[in-house]
Amino acid sequence: MTIKSPLEMLYHWENSTPDRIFLKQPINGQYKVFDWRETGEQARRVASELLSLDLPQGSHIAILSKNCAEWFITDLAIMLAGHVSVPIYATAGEHTIQYVLEHAKCPVIFVGKLDDTENQVKAIPKNVMKLAFPYPNIPADKQWSDLMLNVPFSKCPIPDMNSVMTIIYTSGSTGNPKGVVHTYNSICWAAYRSLDALSVDHQDRVLSYLPLAHITERVFAELASFYSSMRIDFLESLETFSRDICATKPTLFVSVPRLWTRFQMGVLANMPQKKLDFLLHVPILSSIVKRKIREKLGLDAARLCASGSAPISISTLNWFRTIGVNISEGWGMTENSAYGTGSVPFRADKIGSIGKAYDGVDIRIAEEGEIQVKGPCNMIEYYLEPEKTKEVYTADGYLKTGDKGSMDKDGYIRITGRLKEIFKTAKGKYIAPVPIESKLMGNSNIEQVCVTGSHLKQPIALMVLSVAAQKLNSDALKQSLLATLEEVNADLESHEVLDRLVVMKDEWTVDNGLLTPTLKVKRHILEERFASLIDTEMTGKVILL
Repeated sequence: MTIKSPLEMLYHWENSTPDRIFLKQPINGQYKVFDWRETGEQARRVASELLSLDLPQGSHIAILSKNCAEWFITDLAIMLAGHVSVPIYATAGEHTIQYVLEHAKCPVIFVGKLDDTENQVKAIPKNVMKLAFPYPNIPADKQWSDLMLNVPFSKCPIPDMNSVMTIIYTSGSTGNPKGVVHTYNSICWAAYRSLDALSVDHQDRVLSYLPLAHITERVFAELASFYSSMRIDFLESLETFSRDICATKPTLFVSVPRLWTRFQMGVLANMPQKKLDFLLHVPILSSIVKRKIREKLGLDAARLCASGSAPISISTLNWFRTIGVNISEGWGMTENSAYGTGSVPFRADKIGSIGKAYDGVDIRIAEEGEIQVKGPCNMIEYYLEPEKTKEVYTADGYLKTGDKGSMDKDGYIRITGRLKEIFKTAKGKYIAPVPIESKLMGNSNIEQVCVTGSHLKQPIALMVLSVAAQKLNSDALKQSLLATLEEVNADLESHEVLDRLVVMKDEWTVDNGLLTPTLKVKRHILEERFASLIDTEMTGKVILL
């Protein structure tokens, strides 16, 4: 199958549907609209700037910004100029910014919407040229308005599909991020195939808010939009999330478990579970209540909702089903363009699985239980790390994912843990923390959890409460958590039984270094930072710090 490049799709939409709205960017509460003509023209003006720098062909150009229309435009411009894009998470700290720019040897960086602009820009080495997106207070060598004065690049180059398109650095949950190298062929194959897998076309709408530096948003939102011409809307800020999602009314909506839990807590803050249960059991009111909740969430037009990045509890999935929101799970990695499995169409009997392999992807479960994957969407290498590249591939070309799982007779896969996260207790017994964490998350009072206890006789769970739970009476909270502990322990093997639950005072965030930009717990950092707490013997089954 021959796949066209994103640039060829740009040329197609510029010529065939130049007036079709492609991007919507909220600025001060007003929506700036970009049709395909404007998108192409701005990309060509930015490409002219890059070409004027006379950089070697295939130079690495960084993008450091929250999601916005200019992110898409700049990515196209980098391709037009014959260079390679290197996204950096908008939440990246000084060390990560410097590491990526130096490791990838980037001569130019585009800087956009950030939360800590001053300090993040200071982290950029002085020899790296800074070009700014059109947002306030971004110190740079040139502003976006300067770039828009350039004469648009008029040529229509077609890249070699075997050439490198992008280097995507992992979120660094276990150390320095690795640069995952993707060609046009590998990453665009995944994006193009996703159209059929998810039945995407130009009538779809997506709210782009998960980080574009992450593979999932890059493939299923940005690159998929180049192939489908679906409309992409952006957030103005996290504070305007509710406004912006309701304005978009997305037909496709992908989120991560922590945000799905927060949506659930938001609903229950306005309507306690007992009242909701009552209303849902009244035939005349049930459908009205479900519709109103979906409208309030901005999901009343969503034909497909999905969750990924980390395990989501079955109880959360079942709760959303009660209000008419069926959440499909999917799985993928930066190394395979996030195109591994999906549970689309939704099947209630497969809740808790990550779905089955997409067409064209071959997945097997190795002897030790590791999920291994082969497909055209696999990366070609880790940048400048040949030994790590060699380690991650089997002799017959399968990518070793590090995830442990099982596959049923229908090909549906369930993840049972991460091989690297499995730890041994003082009794010499191995514990897979992820399934236990998923069971604990069935209690809606728990927002974050980490099962740990290497060298302890029995594992323990560290956790952070939801905002609503923090307001509860301590006795009522303890009773709720103790009931959950007893229920979970009843289903575990004797060596897996949790000794206690420890409720932490402070939230785990990206800013304090305990979460990755995709909201995964940095388990090794958490265990190092709270080693003394973990090793301290405590009295009681539920400890509130």
